[in-house]
Amino acid sequence: ALLLLLYRPPRYQIAIRACFLGFVFGCGVLLSFSHSSWNHFGWYMCSLSLFHFSEYLVTAVNNPKSLSLDSFLLNHSLEYTVAALSSWIEFTLENIFWPELKQVTWLSAMGLLMVVFGECLRKAAMFTAGSNFNHVVQNEKSETHTLVTSGVYAWFRHPSYVGWFYWSIGTQVMLCNPICGIGYALTVWRFFRDRTEEEEISLIHFFGEEYLEYKKRVPTGLPFIKGVKVEL
Repeated sequence: ALLLLLYRPPRYQIAIRACFLGFVFGCGVLLSFSHSSWNHFGWYMCSLSLFHFSEYLVTAVNNPKSLSLDSFLLNHSLEYTVAALSSWIEFTLENIFWPELKQVTWLSAMGLLMVVFGECLRKAAMFTAGSNFNHVVQNEKSETHTLVTSGVYAWFRHPSYVGWFYWSIGTQVMLCNPICGIGYALTVWRFFRDRTEEEEISLIHFFGEEYLEYKKRVPTGLPFIKGVKVEL
């Protein structure tokens, strides 16, 4: 019996994660309609669970060959987990000692709009890229790998990163978390600066002059991030 628990089939593990995210979403809906200082945390729970579930779902539709348990992004990184826990702790402590700080509805609504915008932009990027989209930066070009420059990629070179950037900061605005709000903004900016440069090195290697021309025409979409510098 112990061996069966340790070696459950992938479909069972997928179902467990999906059910867990559905449970979190349901709890978030209940909190959202509660008349308490936790109602905006309910918005956050709905946003967080929907983000992770949709990451797996869109990957399953777009690029099933790359689909895995990691596609939920629940185990994205230790830093991601620490950031999430920090935001929960900050919200809880401030809600206990300064509950009025968590009832700035117009600020939470602005954060919700940022979250919706970021989520829609990221998923639009994933659908537009199709099988070219992958959660892991690719170091080798596959036979089907093409340079996508249409749709949201005509607006930004990295629309999925732009979406995630504003989504992550929006969650903290929604929670009225001043400390994590600043911390998230600085951390995700640095992360996407490094991630953009890493990815663009591979894209220049894959597509050469075609990508360099695209790079000249279209901005990254991320504030104060221009991507990798190309020596002429």
